[in-house]
Amino acid sequence: MAAKFDQNDDSVVVIVGSGAGGGTLGNELAQKGVKVVVLEAGKRLDFSDFINDEWPSFTQLAWTDMRTTSGSWRVHKNFPNLPAWIVKSVGGTTTHWAGASLRFQEHEFKEASTYGHIPGANLLDWPITLADLEPYYAKAEDKMRVTRTGDRPGLPGSNNFKVFKAGADKLGYKECHTGRMAINSVPGDGRVSCRQTGFCFQGCKWGAKWSTLYTEIPKGEATGNMEVRPESHVAQIEHDASGKVTGVTYFDADGKLQRQKARIVAVAGNSLESPRLLLNSASSQFPDGLANSSGQVGRNYMRHTTGSVYAIFEQPVHMYRGTTMAGIMRDEARNDPSRGFVGGYELETLSLGLPFMAAFLDPGAWGREFTTALDGYSNMAGMWIVGEDMPQETNRITLSDQKDKWGLPVVDVHFDDHPNDVAMRNHAFGQGKAMYEAVGATRTFPTPPYPSTHNLGTNRMSANARDGVVNSHGQTHDIKNLFVSDGSQFTTGGAENPTLTIVTLAIRQADYIADQMKSNTI
Repeated sequence: MAAKFDQNDDSVVVIVGSGAGGGTLGNELAQKGVKVVVLEAGKRLDFSDFINDEWPSFTQLAWTDMRTTSGSWRVHKNFPNLPAWIVKSVGGTTTHWAGASLRFQEHEFKEASTYGHIPGANLLDWPITLADLEPYYAKAEDKMRVTRTGDRPGLPGSNNFKVFKAGADKLGYKECHTGRMAINSVPGDGRVSCRQTGFCFQGCKWGAKWSTLYTEIPKGEATGNMEVRPESHVAQIEHDASGKVTGVTYFDADGKLQRQKARIVAVAGNSLESPRLLLNSASSQFPDGLANSSGQVGRNYMRHTTGSVYAIFEQPVHMYRGTTMAGIMRDEARNDPSRGFVGGYELETLSLGLPFMAAFLDPGAWGREFTTALDGYSNMAGMWIVGEDMPQETNRITLSDQKDKWGLPVVDVHFDDHPNDVAMRNHAFGQGKAMYEAVGATRTFPTPPYPSTHNLGTNRMSANARDGVVNSHGQTHDIKNLFVSDGSQFTTGGAENPTLTIVTLAIRQADYIADQMKSNTI
């Protein structure tokens, strides 16, 4: 029976957000006997509610609250009020993610030392190393049932993967397979194996893909130590005269303002909403927002250097069949400045359904070149670029002049590509095209980035309080009982999809919080 905690119970840990960071942290703490209240802005769906149809699913899951954008990025021009494709629902973006689960490389934790000075980049070494995280990575991979780890086999290869792999082989690439995916390749954890339906982004109707919605959250609730409150939009974090946080205020499903007291608050609302909440919680004692003595809250926003390559072949490919992202080529993920940029990238299989393809291939396009591309849809193969982008102080989340329905300032997302990002993307476009042309593509379409799904930085980890927002455990430098538990704590982005590292950090953070509570230091 799920717990129900009193709003005046100041012994609970309040977690804002129920995705990869918040949902995992909640379960891990609940398993240790810690009382947890998870506040989630979205509704609670069951996986049987998911819709295998792109636009209705987008309407059902996506965070479509007003946001504004600025900067030279393509998203500002084409999707000015949708800078990020994230989810507003219990389970957060783990309902929408594709499942790719890759560990950061050793050098990606110490990029300032490895890359040296890169003009315009605000690089910093993480205050932790790969060795610090390795035991927690292993726990996360086991929890998420990641393929090709433990004794779990890889997923089968779809037609889209076979075309991708044939091209990779022709170019001499060595590490290309169906990936390390948090999707059951064999049944386990009470869930079925992947049914190859192809609607991974629309919420897995089978429950084969790991999502906190039906893994971490029910397990946490089963302990009697965790309560999840959907449709609870957190407005502000409150604090006392000593500067300690004391709880949060939130709008419930009826739009009424509620207050939940807390011993500890952990913010896990994604790299857009987490800094927004800290900035919206400004007070006379903290005029620039909470945990912002460094001025770094909202800064160093990263979204990965992304883009896509699609190609049309003479024969049908049906790229939309099979697991969406079960295909990866990692050879280019190394750091090799001789290519004209630092850091690396991965190529991963991707397919979009016809509605999204029409929207994302070239927004606003029309005419023969565009329509003939869509005519070739069944003969199309697709891949996505995931590469490291440079943190820049000027790429940042600030509070907009516009207000949401509760009267709270929404976020403005400012982003400009760094020259390193552009050089990397162009290299990846070239290699992706070459892979497809090597196996007979008749046309290729390098496609610029979509609204971002990998939102990182904005509350970054740092050894010193002056350089960032949180320490190596996600604890804010300024306020001991305030934590950040999502991808906003990333110091740099790495070349890898971030979810595995977010879950890994949450498991490690739970150990730290439980120890600190036991010894009464917070």
